[in-house]
Amino acid sequence: MKKVIIIGASGRLAIKVVEALQQQTDVTLSLLVRHKKRLPLSYIQDYHIIEGDVMHYQTVKEAVTGHDIVYVNLAGQLEPMTKNITKAMIETGVERIIAISSIGIYETPLKPVLVPYRKLADIIESSGLTYTILRPDWFTDANEIDYVLSHKVETEKGRPISRKSIAAFIASIIKNPDLYKNENLGISKP
Repeated sequence: MKKVIIIGASGRLAIKVVEALQQQTDVTLSLLVRHKKRLPLSYIQDYHIIEGDVMHYQTVKEAVTGHDIVYVNLAGQLEPMTKNITKAMIETGVERIIAISSIGIYETPLKPVLVPYRKLADIIESSGLTYTILRPDWFTDANEIDYVLSHKVETEKGRPISRKSIAAFIASIIKNPDLYKNENLGISKP
C-alpha cells in the first residue's frame, strides 16, 4: 500500500487528483487542508483528513510522517511553506515529492507573480529529495486527458491544459514513483 498525502487538498486541481487516485486500489490517501469544510463530504468520510496550516512546521511534520509520497498543491506564501514541507520530509525520512509550480518560471525577466513558484521549484530541487516538479500551463475544466511534456531546458509549448489531464499524469507518477524522478517538467495541451 502506498501512503500518499496531498497538501492543499481542497484546491480544484487537487480534487481532480483525488478522483484520479480513486482508481488505484493500492493507495491510502491523507488530505491536509486548512479547513475541512472545503472538502466534499464523501472525502471527509473516506479519507484521513488533517486540518492545519502549512505555515506551521510542527503541523507539516506530523502530517507527512509515515507517508511514502507527498503531493503539493499550494498557492500563497510558497517559499516558507515549501521550506516547511522539505524540512519535514527530510526529518521524517519521506523522500518522494510531486509539486505544482507554474509555466513561465524560467522566463527573463521573471514576472513578479511567478516569483513564489520559482522559489518553490528552487527549494525542492536543492533539497536532496526525489522530486517531480510540474509547470502547468493555465488550467481548464475540459473533460479530456491530453498533454505534452517539456523538460526544464526546453521551450515550454502547448496551450491551456485540463485539470483532468494534470491529475491523470500525477496519478501515473504515484502509480509508478520511479517515473520522472528529479525532473522539472512543463505540462500543457498539445
